[in-house]
Amino acid sequence: MKKIALNGNEYFVGKIVCVGRNYVEHAKELGNDAPNYPILFLKPPSALIFNGENIEYPPFTKNMHHEVELVLLIGEDLKNATLEEAEKGIAGYAVGLDMTARDLQNEYRKEGNPWTVSKCFDTSAALSEFVSAADNRNILENEIELQINDIVRQRDKLSLMIFSPVQLVSFISSRMKLEAGDLIYTGTPKGVSAVQVGDKLSAKIGDLCSLTVGVV
Repeated sequence: MKKIALNGNEYFVGKIVCVGRNYVEHAKELGNDAPNYPILFLKPPSALIFNGENIEYPPFTKNMHHEVELVLLIGEDLKNATLEEAEKGIAGYAVGLDMTARDLQNEYRKEGNPWTVSKCFDTSAALSEFVSAADNRNILENEIELQINDIVRQRDKLSLMIFSPVQLVSFISSRMKLEAGDLIYTGTPKGVSAVQVGDKLSAKIGDLCSLTVGVV
């Protein structure tokens, strides 16, 4: 099982809940409207890798995209959480990458089928170390950034999220129980594009957390 350490506590990663289209400009760049409620999908814990590891380019896609995201660590069990309970339930923040087989996703969407396979493959969820949420209540004042081979591909303000972290936690807990150790990938800003074998991906949120992985 994958483990995360934060503030002297150890969490076993449970489910990974991901949010789609949580930035207006990203929704537009993929030809979608901004949603009226959070769009959710799941990744398995087996998809997770950490700082310094490598993303393995799957043989079943020819168009793998990067999506840099703020990631939440849930610190306690939550069900139908109020906004206040949701805020208290966020233990930490990290920067992560939601890798996507875009060609498969587009194909499955066109057919009206679920696009799980385009999101859940091994090494498709990269993750930095976490910083304490209690010490960073103003997280949305920061910028999130992704560089590929030292060239900026994505950079935007976290405050441009359609649904804030607290709103997401409250909503998700009304649809499924959140448990300590669950992760929430909160959506990506504009600028997604393809990666290639040999690329170096470097992501960060302000000066709080950073992540570097390769593509092999």
